Amino acid sequence: MSEPSHHSLADPQPLSRRRAEFFTFVALAFGIWPIIAVAIVGSYGFSVWMWQIVFGPPGPPGH
Repeated sequence: MSEPSHHSLADPQPLSRRRAEFFTFVALAFGIWPIIAVAIVGSYGFSVWMWQIVFGPPGPPGH
């Protein structure tokens, strides 16, 4: 017969892997994703601003 496996599904992950996953989560949640969100919103605002510079502000045409 084969030897029993030392790693089963019920065993917790090794501490080093859990720590690495935690720091990866923190880097994504509080570093990379907020920067990406600000960049997306900022680029949308910039594109609307440029659109209005070229084609004028929204609303009925002035007389």
